[in-house]
Amino acid sequence: MINFENNPLLQKTVQFSLDIIDYCELLEDKRKFVIAKQLLRSGTSIGANSFEAQNPYSRKDFIHKIKIAAKEVEETKYWLFLCKHSKSYPFDEKLETQITEIGKIIYKILSTSLSKDNPRNI
Repeated sequence: MINFENNPLLQKTVQFSLDIIDYCELLEDKRKFVIAKQLLRSGTSIGANSFEAQNPYSRKDFIHKIKIAAKEVEETKYWLFLCKHSKSYPFDEKLETQITEIGKIIYKILSTSLSKDNPRNI
């Protein structure tokens, strides 16, 4: 069973996913369907992969899932960047703060996990 209460990554990714859902609904209300769909997929995938990493087949599988979450962080940052810099899109600074915090946690997990396997992988 996943220990949600003692796992800051899971707590933050679930809250971020809920906030992204709300934001994407706002985008859809403004008829910004394409970016809303992309952002919803990448933003919620971070949490899904983080959850999946909690029950890996192996250490390699754990690292793989966390790497996917890291890629989804970067994609989500891209869509948020477009929203922030587009004149016709609403933007929520809280999402930018949240994704930065999540990214730091994920990259720290990756750094620690990879350094245990081979210090030269960092």
